[in-house]
Amino acid sequence: MRHVAFIGFGEAARAFAQSLREVAPLRMTAYDILIHGDLAGPLRDAAGALDVTLTRSAAEAVTGAGMVFSAVTAGSASAALAGVYDAPVHPHVLCDINSVTAACKAANAARVRAAGAAYVDMAVMAPVHPARHRTPVLLAGDVAAAEPALRALDFRFDIAGPNPGDATAVKMVRSLFVKGLEALTVQTLTAAEASGCGERILASLHKSYPGLNLPAFAAYQFDRVVTHGRRRAEEVREVAQTLRDLGFHDGAALAEAVADVQAAVAAARPALDPDPRACARAAASALRPPISGAA
Repeated sequence: MRHVAFIGFGEAARAFAQSLREVAPLRMTAYDILIHGDLAGPLRDAAGALDVTLTRSAAEAVTGAGMVFSAVTAGSASAALAGVYDAPVHPHVLCDINSVTAACKAANAARVRAAGAAYVDMAVMAPVHPARHRTPVLLAGDVAAAEPALRALDFRFDIAGPNPGDATAVKMVRSLFVKGLEALTVQTLTAAEASGCGERILASLHKSYPGLNLPAFAAYQFDRVVTHGRRRAEEVREVAQTLRDLGFHDGAALAEAVADVQAAVAAARPALDPDPRACARAAASALRPPISGAA
C-alpha cells in the first residue's frame, strides 16, 4: 500500500491526503473532474501543496495503487467508477466513502469485484476536520483485504457488517437526524424572525433544551448549511431514496424537504453572523422567495 489514489479530490480526499502524509511516505495520485474545467487552477494548487499528482483520468490515477478512495458527490458515486472498473484492473482495494444508498454501494461493489478489485463500503461518521483520515469510519464488504493497511495507516474504524451497504445504512439513517436538525433549526428560526418572535423562540427553546447551548449551536447550524448545504442536500436525497427502499414514503418526503432547505440556503449563501437571529433574517429570502409576477 505504498501508492494511494483518490477518485475525486475535494474536501474529504484532501483531508485524508494531508494527514496520511504524516504517517507514511506514500505516493499519491488523484483524478477530479474539475481538472477539465475553469477550476483546474485551484485544484492543481491544492494537489501541489499536498504533493499529490493529478492525472487526466480516473483509470490513470488508480494504475499501480494498492488502495483507492472514491470521494465524489453522491450523484456521481456510480458514474465515477465506470471508466475504471468496466474492464479488468490490477488487484487493489477500493474504499467507497461516498454518502449513497445501500443499493448503490451494493451495485458499486459488484462492478468493482467483477473487475478484479476488492470493495470496502466506508462510511465517514463525523466531519473530516480536524481528525482528517483518523475520523471515525464504519466498514463493510471486503474488510479483510483492507484491514492490515488501514491499521498500519492509523485509520480509526469499526466493522458494521459483512455486506456492502451495511456501513452506509448507518450513515444514511443518522444523516436524516443530523442534516434534518440543521434544516429544522434554520427553518424554525427564520420563521420566528419573520413572525416577529425570534427572541422569544430562542429563549423558550434554550429553556427547554439547555444542554444544546442553543444560541451558539444555532449559529453553528446556519454555518453548516450555508457552507456545506449543496453537498448535504445531495446526501439527504440519498437518504430519501434509502427511506423509499425501506417503505417509509412519508419519511422520504421529509428527507426531500430537508434537502430542499439545505440546497436553497446554500445556493443563496446568506451572510453568517455569531447571532443566529441575524443569520435567520439573512436567510429569509432563500426560504421565502418572492412570488413570480408579484408587485
